[in-house]
Amino acid sequence: MKKEIILIAMAIALLTITGCDPITDDIDNNGNVQNNDNVADNDTTDNRVDNSDDQSSAQWLIPKGDVFDGGPGKDGIPALLDPHLVSSETLNFLTDADLVVGIRIGDKARAYPHSILDWHEIANDNIDDAYFSIIYCPLTGTGMAWNRELKGGLTTFGVSGLLYNSNIIPYDRATDSNWSQMRLDCVGGKLITTKAVLFPVVETTWQTWMELYPDSDVVSTRTGYERPYGKYPYGDYKTNNDYILFPVSNSDSRVPNKERVHGVIGKNVTAIYRFGHFPDEIRVVSDVLGDRRIVVVGSEQKNFIVSFYSDESASVIYRGVQNQFPTVFEDNNGNSYDIFGEAINGPLKGQRLIPTDSYIGFWFAWAAFYPDLEIR
Repeated sequence: MKKEIILIAMAIALLTITGCDPITDDIDNNGNVQNNDNVADNDTTDNRVDNSDDQSSAQWLIPKGDVFDGGPGKDGIPALLDPHLVSSETLNFLTDADLVVGIRIGDKARAYPHSILDWHEIANDNIDDAYFSIIYCPLTGTGMAWNRELKGGLTTFGVSGLLYNSNIIPYDRATDSNWSQMRLDCVGGKLITTKAVLFPVVETTWQTWMELYPDSDVVSTRTGYERPYGKYPYGDYKTNNDYILFPVSNSDSRVPNKERVHGVIGKNVTAIYRFGHFPDEIRVVSDVLGDRRIVVVGSEQKNFIVSFYSDESASVIYRGVQNQFPTVFEDNNGNSYDIFGEAINGPLKGQRLIPTDSYIGFWFAWAAFYPDLEIR
């Protein structure tokens, strides 16, 4: 795509996020409006971060030339802190098909709607003594929960305004280090090479989440910011396979760019699982990733895919369970499991399968970060 088209489209989307009116003036390489009539040349120049600044001259684990300035600047997209909650019974702004990122700690469940995360990208929160940040990137469709307890103590995460492979680079406010969401690690700063510690989450529709956890809390639209929640800020971005705002380091045509897939990051191997593998009813796929057995559970109809490390014994067989939420799957030893892999009945009651390092995201983003990934 030509430079001026990319930058103008980017500016319109990002200025909408920050509450400004869209404009069609020329945009410079930092995403700033230029009040002149000149049109950018058709070259390969783009809005990469200026390598002459202090931040870029520091050590990074990713190519500095592939780090892009998204436009709004640091904290220009405001992360939420202790977001206001409402009960599912009083909620009135979600439809059954709206996507949420759901987390459960103990017996407490909480949902973070995409329609709010689209405008804030990070929600710093806690349930009892579990402190986490929901980090969501609307450009790559990836949502997860990171532990806020780091080497330097308890922190919050903010939106740096930087992107790598079109994916959010959060920063922690304790050390001002930059992290790569999809790499799951710190890529620059005092905590460089530190791995993110994940809390398990489930991305699914509001309807499915309510069937699973009817007493769930939900983050409300009372955020303290004026945003048109429910209005997607990027036009047809989610469905237009030719519309990618920022350059990526690798492309792969095996799957449509914007198809949502479940990726699992294993030792020396990464694989994705497509929703088409789990048509209609809940289905279980037992697989081997690297040297570990895993179980992948999903349903295209219910709109979820989750995965866990399974019992190393090949004699354990898992199968899906239909229409018996919160039970989602079971094994041949008499154990039944919920969507977070916890045994809710049977000899292993109260124990959890270990979750894989995995999440749902757009195919193009998985292909950019993990070019040798396998399609299972």
